[in-house]
Amino acid sequence: QVQLVESGGGLVQAGGSLRLTCAASGRTFSSYTMGWFRQAPGKERDFVAAIRWSGGSTTYADSVKGRFTISRDNAKNTVYLQMNSLNPEDTAVYYCAAKLSPLNRWYRGEHEYDYWGQGTQVTVSS
Repeated sequence: QVQLVESGGGLVQAGGSLRLTCAASGRTFSSYTMGWFRQAPGKERDFVAAIRWSGGSTTYADSVKGRFTISRDNAKNTVYLQMNSLNPEDTAVYYCAAKLSPLNRWYRGEHEYDYWGQGTQVTVSS
């Protein structure tokens, strides 16, 4: 049974930083893509970033490129999202997701992911 547990959210001032953590268990994730999504109140869940567990290549939404960094620690089965230069528009619930990836392409759609965490709230004050 796959389990994804996010942590690290909180309240931060604009310009500050947070690091989110996603602890993954229940499977060998070497064939998976791990993604971060976010959902602001009244809005759809949007793609933020993704990483291929094998090889570590990454992709980002344009809105976070240059500010956010996704990474993984194979030994700890953990994925991170380092968020810098945060602004109030980054306020949302952030979700970790896992997608079994038989194809060599990126997955950016919410509906494409197989497993989800419970989410962690990030609030950026102005």
